[in-house]
Amino acid sequence: MEGLTISQVAKEANVNIETIRYYERRELISDPPRTESGYRKFPQEVVEDVKFIKLTQDLGFTLEEIKNLLSASKDENFRSVEIQDFATSKIKEIETKIHDLHQMKTLLEDLTEKCPGSSVSKGECPIIKNFKGVS
Repeated sequence: MEGLTISQVAKEANVNIETIRYYERRELISDPPRTESGYRKFPQEVVEDVKFIKLTQDLGFTLEEIKNLLSASKDENFRSVEIQDFATSKIKEIETKIHDLHQMKTLLEDLTEKCPGSSVSKGECPIIKNFKGVS
């Protein structure tokens, strides 16, 4: 039986073995066939799937979203417009997060400027007062 061991897949995809096992449990990659002695033998395509999963995770996709993307990429009736719509939706989600993070940064910068540093008690600290909703 041809195929790769779990350690070979992990090495080629530049992840650890536990990552491969985790992806199996989450059903992102299929359970590979086993040899008569019980060893798993992964097809070479699994390496590319694992690399795809890691890249899309790094881009902020959830494992459920990645599962859907992988499924779509293997679908005989693949429609790129559906992936484009999905990517457009993800862009809007990222833009919302960026906006929220910018607001958080602005608030923290403002509070930091108002903080006199070590010369003020905890009860008078503008940062703590703001977080507790005290005016």
